[in-house]
Amino acid sequence: MIPPRLWQVSIRTTVEGEEAVAGLLERTFRQAPSVYRSEKTGEVVVSVYLEALPGPQRALRTGLKDALDRRRRLRLDLGQATLALKPLRRENWAESWKRHFQPIEIGKRLLIKPSWSRRRASPGQRVVILDPGLSFGTGHHPTTLFCLQQLARFRRPGVRQSFLDIGAGSGILAIAAAKLGYSPVFAFDNDPEAVRAGRQNIKRNNVRVSLRRADLTRLPQVPRRRYDLICANLICDLLAKEAEKIRNLLKPGGKLVAAGILRREFPALEKKLHKSHLTLEKTWATKEWKSGRLARLQSMQPGRCKGENATA
Repeated sequence: MIPPRLWQVSIRTTVEGEEAVAGLLERTFRQAPSVYRSEKTGEVVVSVYLEALPGPQRALRTGLKDALDRRRRLRLDLGQATLALKPLRRENWAESWKRHFQPIEIGKRLLIKPSWSRRRASPGQRVVILDPGLSFGTGHHPTTLFCLQQLARFRRPGVRQSFLDIGAGSGILAIAAAKLGYSPVFAFDNDPEAVRAGRQNIKRNNVRVSLRRADLTRLPQVPRRRYDLICANLICDLLAKEAEKIRNLLKPGGKLVAAGILRREFPALEKKLHKSHLTLEKTWATKEWKSGRLARLQSMQPGRCKGENATA
């Protein structure tokens, strides 16, 4: 239940600074932040919502500003990194979410909407109901949209296809996969709050999804199960480090959707994935972000594929 009054702690930053700022707020307040992005200006606002501040405002401001200065010294482009701490009434918080969270249509296959939306699905569309919580995003980030589009495109009616979501967050991809007919559907996340929120969303949508807490870096190198399609919306360093482990989770000929990668990081990541016998089939880019769909080679012999490319 949302308390009558909340504290909002937010930092305005850049796309490049988003990851560093989000990590800072998560470590400071021990909860995953929510992120708003302006498609027009490129500005990013990273926020946490608290029932009470964990200390005096002045001390919190000083500590956060010092931490931001340390990250600037690492030559991270944080922009102005404007810090704001303010009380927020419950109704203002709810209306803020309603303004930012509008329905998403993925072609003729999926409609993702909050419970307060009156939008009706078109004939043949599957509906995913997703209400944001205090600390979880809405799925509007362009890299998440790419994952959803690939889920819909790769689904073959009448064929049994398994799906794994690595870094499930709110559970949006796993729920969408189940709605589209993937089975079985598995997902995991290292954040216990994400797992809790994801399970609530799974229950609300009445789908069969197995979601658990797990750390990708601690999974065995040889898995017990392999999947037809995997979505990994992860930071570039983690994708590169665990490339072979992720490859082993795919069936021969299976597809990996790698998302959440900055354009400047993508070429090096592609080389690393290629060395792990994952060949690039399609890329999609918008502003600073780039995502890709890759295939595990049937023969396990490296080979390049020019594939398709799209830029928004």
